[in-house]
Amino acid sequence: MAQIGRRIYYDKTTGNVIVDTGERTGDVIETTQEQDFAAYAALAERVPDTVGMLQLEYGQYAQDFMECSGYRVDVTGDKPTLVFSYADPSTPEPQEPVYQAPLSEQVKTLQETVDSQQQALDDITLAIADIIGA
Repeated sequence: MAQIGRRIYYDKTTGNVIVDTGERTGDVIETTQEQDFAAYAALAERVPDTVGMLQLEYGQYAQDFMECSGYRVDVTGDKPTLVFSYADPSTPEPQEPVYQAPLSEQVKTLQETVDSQQQALDDITLAIADIIGA
C-alpha cells in the first residue's frame, strides 16, 4: 500500500500556502509538479517560477497539523521552512497568528537538551563522588 506525503505549494515571496495536496494512502500514484499544476486551479493560474514546494514525508508533522490554527512557509531564511500557529486556549477571542517552528520539533529539541543536561549532571555527580571517596 503506497503512502504519499503532502506537498505544500506556496508563494515564494510571501510564504502563503497556495495548495496543500494532503496525504494519500492506498492505491495512489506519486504525481509530478507539472501534473499538480494541471490538476489544481490555484496552481494553474500561477507562473510556476513564483511557486515553491515543500515535500513532506507521510505522517510528518501529523500532530502539528491536527493542533495548529494555521501554517505557512517561512521564506526569510536560507531554506524555506514550514511554520505553524497555535491557538491560545486562555484567549477566547481570535488573535493575530504567531508562527513558530512545529511544536513536535520544539519538543524533540527540548528533550535532547534535557537528556544532555542530565548526562552532564550525572558526570558531575560521579566526579564529586570520586573526589569525596578518594
